[in-house]
Amino acid sequence: MGRIILPCVSRTARTIASIGAAVIVGLSSTAPSQAQNEASSGERCLAANLDVSLGAQLPRTAARLRSGAPLKIVAIGSSSTVGLWVLRSAATYPEVMRRELSRLRSNATIDVINSGRVGDTIPNNIARFERDVFAHTPDLVIWQLGTNDVAWGGRPDQGLKRNVVEGVRALKAGSADVVLMDLQYAPQVLASAGYSTMEDIIIDVAKQERVGLFSRFALMRNSVSAGVAQSALVTWDGLHNTADGYDCIGRALARAISTSAR
Repeated sequence: MGRIILPCVSRTARTIASIGAAVIVGLSSTAPSQAQNEASSGERCLAANLDVSLGAQLPRTAARLRSGAPLKIVAIGSSSTVGLWVLRSAATYPEVMRRELSRLRSNATIDVINSGRVGDTIPNNIARFERDVFAHTPDLVIWQLGTNDVAWGGRPDQGLKRNVVEGVRALKAGSADVVLMDLQYAPQVLASAGYSTMEDIIIDVAKQERVGLFSRFALMRNSVSAGVAQSALVTWDGLHNTADGYDCIGRALARAISTSAR
């Protein structure tokens, strides 16, 4: 059982999403055979990432699952959390994660609040914590971060690292378990000058603060190395995930959460 609460989307986000929907409809009407040919890419991605670990315990999540109490998860981030370029909320990674976690923990009641916002950076995310995270009193927070801070030419520095540390500590102060989700392994990310520094920041902070790290960068890279076409996981814009990409991310994350919460 469970439900997902959709994000509040700004006017800019609605405009971008409307454009994306029109593009997708056009593409889907002209290339159904491609979608059919790539229908198994999500499964192949998952098969290449069977041993994903968060590298940290999730004590509050584990306690909720053991007791049978409802588990509330907030997913905060940018357009990757919103699920840009997919037409149904069911195809977003937070909803895929909820369904898979409900399957793995059939006696659990799991609620997921999608607090993604298109275009957000790390400071934007943190500025929304009070309203879009803490107000929901979550047991677990998934913070997808960093892509917009480098994809458009940004150069992460120690100031941005301090922001991430402060953000994680604020989330922990609310007694929630925390999992950080890093960048996409995608052409626009790989072409940015600061992506490796941003990756290092996220990895270092996760270790320093002893919170979970879900590396979608490694997950997508593993999948491509295993023979999954990058185009099966990344959309036409070279940045956002396809439905199969979101599916693999959501299911792999759910399995990692279930394992870490044992």
